[in-house]
Amino acid sequence: MLANYKILTVTHKHTKLREIGDFVIKAADNSALRERLEALKAGFQLDELLYLPTCNRVMYFFTTARPLDAQFVSGFFQSVNPELPATTLNQAEDVVQCLEGEAALEHLLEVSASIDSLVIGERQILRQLREAFDQCWEWGLAGNFIRLAYQQAVVAAKAVYSNTRIGEKPVSVVSLAVQKLLNSGLNKDARILIIGAGQTNQLVGKFLVKHAFTNITVFNRTLAKAEQLADMLDGKALSLDALPAFTEGFDCLIVCTGATRAVVTPELYTQLLQGETGRKVVIDLSVPHNVSEEVVENNDINYIEIEGLRHLAKANHAFREQEIEEAKNILREYLQEFPALLKQRQLEIAMRRVPTEIKAVRHKAVNEVFRKEVEMLDGQTRELMERMLAYMEKKCIGIPMKAAREAVMTRK
Repeated sequence: MLANYKILTVTHKHTKLREIGDFVIKAADNSALRERLEALKAGFQLDELLYLPTCNRVMYFFTTARPLDAQFVSGFFQSVNPELPATTLNQAEDVVQCLEGEAALEHLLEVSASIDSLVIGERQILRQLREAFDQCWEWGLAGNFIRLAYQQAVVAAKAVYSNTRIGEKPVSVVSLAVQKLLNSGLNKDARILIIGAGQTNQLVGKFLVKHAFTNITVFNRTLAKAEQLADMLDGKALSLDALPAFTEGFDCLIVCTGATRAVVTPELYTQLLQGETGRKVVIDLSVPHNVSEEVVENNDINYIEIEGLRHLAKANHAFREQEIEEAKNILREYLQEFPALLKQRQLEIAMRRVPTEIKAVRHKAVNEVFRKEVEMLDGQTRELMERMLAYMEKKCIGIPMKAAREAVMTRK
């Protein structure tokens, strides 16, 4: 079963961040995303599937007996994004990491502990992994084998954070973006528009509060989430539909939504400008980008996006580099534990039939094999017999389960 764990992933280590968006599932909403993932799972004979898109990676973690050959990878991403050009598909091996078995599990653990992150030591990835698992579990995409791997990854990540200095002086992609925002010299009463109220912009909001920015308007598809973020910022909340009619101008635009196409188009940007000509700050933390390339190219903008944060992330990496090896040693211990956990889980699944079969034996003994003898018993004796059988049934169910667990631990 260990060999059936597979990962296809595109990360900041192997391509430009803006190109990661080509390998993300494009869906208008969660309902559409669920349908796409269900089709992907069925179409490629995946037993279980976990989908994790973040600002610096997209990861498909799944179980299947099928090998990850070039045909599988090409077909998989053609299904993910039918608009991918043939040249990109033919060169997928240069961009896509294909991992199987222990290598896939090792990568999952390194992702959870943020060793593989653009910003080493940031803990946002663990929250993102949890949310991705919860969603895929709720949708019936992930099952018990993905859950086992996910749980081990979470425990391993917590051990890394607790026993190394990798998370000291915590930074993240968001904090690096805000650092560049502060360096732009924006006034505390500058007009800031936030588009999107998801996890990333929630973190942005915390930094804005910390640095005492006071004039903020939040737009989001779901008004309730916009209001939640606006309350924290002491700002205003509006529906995303109200954005094209907004006439109060802006000094800074912060964009991060779940959209897989540009939200800020040239037409919308021109409308938001309201004829103003001064230099604006635009932060785009989305993958793929939510701000159109035409907007960036044709306007006077201090443009802050993830690709441009690489040099700051490298400085952060140097600070934590000495802790990475220790973190990997910890992860290695959890990786070595996993085959035993997996074997135990397989035994538990195989032995699910034991309670049912023991109950069936008891029923047959009482109602068929010894039916006549049982009918001759008086009430008190029959009650004692039933209690004895119930006791033995319980013990007979527990003994093989205990023996299986002990056998797994002995081989560990």
